Amino acid sequence: MLNYRHLYYFWVVTKEGGFARAAERLDMAVQTISAQVRELEKALGHQLLKPAGRGVAMTEAGQAAFARAEEIFQLGQMIPDEVREAASGKVARLAVGMSDGISKLAAHVLLEPVLATPALRLVCHEGEVEQLLAELALHHLDLVLAGQPAPRNPNLRLTSERLVESPVEWYGPAAHVHKADVDQFPQSLNHLPVLLPTGHSALRPTLDRWFEAQGLRPRIVGEFEDSALLAVFAARGLGVFPVSRLGASDLGLMRGLRLLGRSDDVKEEIHAIRSRRGQHHPLVLQILAAARA
Repeated sequence: MLNYRHLYYFWVVTKEGGFARAAERLDMAVQTISAQVRELEKALGHQLLKPAGRGVAMTEAGQAAFARAEEIFQLGQMIPDEVREAASGKVARLAVGMSDGISKLAAHVLLEPVLATPALRLVCHEGEVEQLLAELALHHLDLVLAGQPAPRNPNLRLTSERLVESPVEWYGPAAHVHKADVDQFPQSLNHLPVLLPTGHSALRPTLDRWFEAQGLRPRIVGEFEDSALLAVFAARGLGVFPVSRLGASDLGLMRGLRLLGRSDDVKEEIHAIRSRRGQHHPLVLQILAAARA
């Protein structure tokens, strides 16, 4: 059985960069901490730390141990708050990861059914899909919204389902979207300034194929990882942009945007990915039920 106290001392020594600073932080004798780390090394059968100048550095074995220790003690730091919240019964916590490429406007619509939950504490993280799935597997997140399903990996024990397959619409500021542009859509995209999602988005390759099939060569004036930021720049007059029909229901927040046209054969997908624990989270279940309906 791994001695987690020994692992904790090793973790602190590594984060502090040496035994002396770790001893000061822990208010313990250097010799005591050093002896505990040696016990950990003996139990694991490998040297974890080596001298480096006035401090210490990790061996390759130490790097592997530190990576897991980091996960363990970060989770441990969350326990007091979660226990306090659970005991009080006053806070409904929901941690959602959103992959870089999905429409944040559409994500807001999907989360809207739970936003009126009393004492809701909503925590949203954005990042690469692989990073978010790792956080989900560690139970740092309750739900991940992504543009593609979870990869087949039995070690992660994740499940996913497609929540949305929404056609894409094009909007732009009144200064760019005139009646002639609407009548000539999609060919009008050849002379209008166009804003697009970056390659991080699962939608971008689909749009590129659609441009080619339609014989379009749009003048791209901006590329954005964040769809909400893209909509803000469009509303300020930079150009026209695509957004899923679901996300377009939130465009009332962006005054002055007009519908240019619809690309019904181009669709954005959003998948809900859960760990086993997330399968029973009441707010996650509420989000999924509303999306299915």
